[in-house]
Amino acid sequence: MTVLLVVVALGFAYSMGAHYTGACMGMPRALGALSAGWALVVMAPLSFLGAALASHGVEHTVGHDLLAGGALSVTGLVVAVSVAFALTSTFNVLRLPTSTIQILVFSVVGAGLAAGAAVRWSTVEVLVVIWAAAPLVAAAAGFGLTRVLDRVPAVSAEARDVDAALAAPGQGAAARVPGTVGRGGWLGAALVGVGALASFTMGGNDVANATGPLVGAGTLSPLVAGMVGGAGLAAGVLTWGRPLLRRVAFEIVTVDRPMATAAQLVQAVVVLAAVSTGYFTSMNQALVGAMAGTAAARGRHTVRMSALVGILRGWVIGPGAGILLAYAATRASAALGAHVLVAG
Repeated sequence: MTVLLVVVALGFAYSMGAHYTGACMGMPRALGALSAGWALVVMAPLSFLGAALASHGVEHTVGHDLLAGGALSVTGLVVAVSVAFALTSTFNVLRLPTSTIQILVFSVVGAGLAAGAAVRWSTVEVLVVIWAAAPLVAAAAGFGLTRVLDRVPAVSAEARDVDAALAAPGQGAAARVPGTVGRGGWLGAALVGVGALASFTMGGNDVANATGPLVGAGTLSPLVAGMVGGAGLAAGVLTWGRPLLRRVAFEIVTVDRPMATAAQLVQAVVVLAAVSTGYFTSMNQALVGAMAGTAAARGRHTVRMSALVGILRGWVIGPGAGILLAYAATRASAALGAHVLVAG
């Protein structure tokens, strides 16, 4: 069962790597700062480094602070992680961004409730507050940073020139920047830089979804768990990342380079702030909040409501499905004679 837990955790990390390509590198790709291939090549090693170096506090939270008065056995952990893995992969196939963090947390809660473990509701409450606050803080920061950038003449001038070039008929961004990084002046380089920071942040923020249970079970140390999960993230980015690479940037909101740079930077800073305290929050929710703030700063009605409603639906369905499916699967496993709880 321990080997199965490692395999499932790696599969979940692989799925998450693909899931977050759009949240990290979608806008640099959309605005012609680099090609699709280079976007994935830049993202993969940085997500590994973030997982290996910045995930330890979050690994501890997932592994030790969600349940009290007992812990899930390896079998119980396999059930919880498998449910989260299956749901995330389903959202990947549907090309619908969701919060893998919320899916994982509520899958663990559902499995814990079914197994008879006491849930640390205080930890869950803190996480819910962070999840609710992060997109609001990101929206406010995105609004303010966009206003600041708009007051810099060089930024506004370069943005107009680059956006006009990208909008030229018959010349899409990908056609003009094949195999290049940072094309389009210093704003292009800035976009790649903030996308790289977001990729590192994603590794530190999200790898614990997959490998936190390995830390909780005592199978791996936080460092080794981060490295193993980081390898899974990187593999997912490189081999399954293209379908979601453009989803967030192309189909939710229309932004120019200053707006995109502001939104991506705000996303990374907001999520890193949570990670530094040992908690984690949704990369997608932080990005959508920041993008909405940048659009409001321009007085644009650029948020595509049909896509946004679909994502909001996914954020509701994902955690709800996680807790229900994990509860049912854990009860079924216990009924079949599996030991799903370890006292302690």
